[in-house]
Amino acid sequence: MQPPRVLGITGWSGSGKTTLLTQLIPLLVQQGLRVTTLKHAHHAFDVDTPGKDSYEHRKAGASEVIISSARRWVQMHELGAEPEPTLAELLRRVSRCDLVLVEGFKREGHPKLEVYRPTLGKPTLYPDDPRIVAVATDQPLTGAHPPTVDLNDVQAVARTVLACARPLATVIQELDEALGTGGPMPG
Repeated sequence: MQPPRVLGITGWSGSGKTTLLTQLIPLLVQQGLRVTTLKHAHHAFDVDTPGKDSYEHRKAGASEVIISSARRWVQMHELGAEPEPTLAELLRRVSRCDLVLVEGFKREGHPKLEVYRPTLGKPTLYPDDPRIVAVATDQPLTGAHPPTVDLNDVQAVARTVLACARPLATVIQELDEALGTGGPMPG
């Protein structure tokens, strides 16, 4: 078994990142890969429902809530006044897997595949982000650009993702070095 790898999926809101991920994940799983996703949200969010015990525990002040059943478990952590964890800190918490796909974290220094749709009227991100290693787009790009793949060819995008993903430990180390921090490497 090779070490886990990571690749970000980045792009403007409305570019189709989540749609692409929901198409990619089953293809990668069919190839025998254990896939983890890590998604950034820009605002407060809830994963549980008002009235449910987990929600009530968290609202009552629990700093962490773990819910477990025979089919799944989830862990929620309330930050309170703590700063938002860095991408490196979150990647250290990832369970055993083969591939981590990171959605969002647009400004972080991990390798990324940009999802780009010219019809959105937004500029490409790759000219200002040297960590964008490929672009999935539905239109040809002009000028100098990273390698491209047809956004509508999910098999080709999956091959690109696997080719561009970098070892998790290396990505964590690079993120730590960029922030001038360090921490334990994942086991």
